[in-house]
Amino acid sequence: MSRRGWALFAIMCVVWGIPYLFIKVADGGVSVPMIVFTRSALGAAILLPAALRSGQLAALRRHWRPLLAFAALEIIVPWGLLSSAEQRLPSSLAGLLIAAVPIIGVVIARLTGGSERLSLRRWGGLVVGLAGVAVLAAPDLSGGSAWPIAEVLLVALGYASAPLIAARKLADVPALPMTAACLSLATLIYAPAAALTWPHKLPSGQVLASLAALGVICTAFAFIVFLGLIKEAGTSRAMVFTYVNPAVAVAAGVAVLGEPLTATIAVSFALILAGCLLATGSQRRRPATDGPAAVAASPAPAAPAASGGTGQVPAGQS
Repeated sequence: MSRRGWALFAIMCVVWGIPYLFIKVADGGVSVPMIVFTRSALGAAILLPAALRSGQLAALRRHWRPLLAFAALEIIVPWGLLSSAEQRLPSSLAGLLIAAVPIIGVVIARLTGGSERLSLRRWGGLVVGLAGVAVLAAPDLSGGSAWPIAEVLLVALGYASAPLIAARKLADVPALPMTAACLSLATLIYAPAAALTWPHKLPSGQVLASLAALGVICTAFAFIVFLGLIKEAGTSRAMVFTYVNPAVAVAAGVAVLGEPLTATIAVSFALILAGCLLATGSQRRRPATDGPAAVAASPAPAAPAASGGTGQVPAGQS
């Protein structure tokens, strides 16, 4: 990979690893609808003009049903649930639970008609990865945090399901217009609730900066960088950064928010990462042509992004 490719790779490791930190900070000053509305609106405001100039937005109308389902599973529902969960959970814990997306994706792809068989190695990866999730979630479940944990796991379920819809129903839809449309739709849906929960006084500078970072850096900028990385390194290599994102989420939570770095977190992260690598690894003597299975192996994060026409869509991680 070229120097430019490595630079883009490093940027993606960060910009889709830190949203959990910004969500946690924003939770302390504004409502959940305000967080999702602001992030979506900023992202749409930056990407929509370019999408309009491309002249491809009109083509989305004939795909409105799968596009609506994709937007719901990738942004509208997950961003609300994740912001709600982080009101009671550490950002590092949320980031690690989301790391189970590729494992869940493999299962969903198989249950919904994926043609790729699961080898003994991949089954082992599923078991190891799910064991990591169990190790991570068990202490909080016993401590009365069952619903926030369930919210994050529902987010992971959405992030694992959305790419399958994109691969099977939206593979020929250009990436930029698709993303801009999804963000615009989320903005419209959350606008009434955001208006009703508008803060009575100006939030702190930290909260405002976090909201701006979520919309500008972790959504619009991340999408642009991601497309650049796809062109530079190809989809398969580009998606490797998604295995680094959970470590960035933990490091950000520990360094900035003082969240604990426990042995349980370390062990669960190792299990989840090992499970992901085993469960989503290529099988020998089988051509890597199964679109949905390939997509399910890609756990990506914060904004919906498709590398137009390839059927590869990273699920949002934040």
